[in-house]
Formats: sequence, structure tokens, C-alpha cells
Amino acid sequence: MEWNLAELHRSQRDAWLAGICGGLGDCTPLPSWLWRAMFVATTIGIGVGLVLYLALWVFMPRRPPSRPPAT
Repeated sequence: MEWNLAELHRSQRDAWLAGICGGLGDCTPLPSWLWRAMFVATTIGIGVGLVLYLALWVFMPRRPPSRPPAT
């Protein structure tokens, strides 16, 4: 699996707070729980995780709602 950052969106189905980690988990080979752990670790360790998370929350687009198939 490869990194597909062209389709990077906040997740609506795998969201604890804003869907950032779920969206990252959908388009990278790393699962969302690992993204969450990395954000927590970098927030506790050096404090940059929270800043990065908030920046992604502002700039990362929401996934557009899926449309039902046309009949």
C-alpha cells in the first residue's frame, strides 16, 4: 500500500474528534490508532502534535458526502 495524499480528507466514519487520524489512516499504510498515538506522543513529548493536529483540522477538507446512485 502506498501513501495516497491526493485523496486526503477528514474521515466521517472513523472520527473521535475531527476525523483527522481516520482520514490519515485511510490514505496511508498506517492505521488510524497509530496516528492517534503519534499525535498524543508528540503532544506530550515536545508539544508540536497538538499544533499540527489543529492545523490539519483547519486545512484538511471534509470528505464530501457520498451520493446515492442515479436511477
